[in-house]
Amino acid sequence: MKELLLIVTNIDMYESGRLKTGLWLSELTHLYHSAKEQNWNITIASPKGGRTPIDPESLKPLVMDKITKQYYESSSFIAELESTKSLSEVSEQLFDCVYLAGGHGTMYDFPDDVTLQAIIRKQYEQNRIVAAICHGVGGLLNVKLSNGEYLIKGKALTVFDWFEETLARRKREVPFNLEAALKERGADMRKACIPMTSNVIVTGNLITGQNPFSSKEMAKVVIEQLNQ
Repeated sequence: MKELLLIVTNIDMYESGRLKTGLWLSELTHLYHSAKEQNWNITIASPKGGRTPIDPESLKPLVMDKITKQYYESSSFIAELESTKSLSEVSEQLFDCVYLAGGHGTMYDFPDDVTLQAIIRKQYEQNRIVAAICHGVGGLLNVKLSNGEYLIKGKALTVFDWFEETLARRKREVPFNLEAALKERGADMRKACIPMTSNVIVTGNLITGQNPFSSKEMAKVVIEQLNQ
């Protein structure tokens, strides 16, 4: 029986106050669904605990796929998103996989959360899977290993890139350029040839996905890695 920790944001608004944000729902539902099919244990947590807001953009018909719609219409699943555990509640537990779901909200509460950093460091150094998708990759930005080096230094990974941010019309809303920040930490950025298409990179026990369109492939890769 595998134990998965799925981490989501608590932030529901961009700093400007002009637009709502939150969790990009499909980046959670696909791995959640795949793990349930395996009968694995799932814990959903957030930096503060309690409610994780859903980005309204992720609920639009053009981007909401069948699996995501199924979970959005599930009262028990939505209840889980309303009552997530806090990271401090789960920080002493061991998991087979820690997964950082995305959504622009994560840019505000993931990068500087020291509890999140400690969870990821312990997970990574014990050779257990650390996975992150889209803006959730920002949670890796400031994680330092026990030797003082940044976890992402020299690692091949991917993230929602600056051109995709332009396509999403969020360049003026986001607090910083996540792609550039990761490169400054020494990350080896690997992008999809075509923006807004699926791209998942596996580097040892680190798995990253580029964008929401990577959600299905990310779930498949994580399950495969955990079943090895």
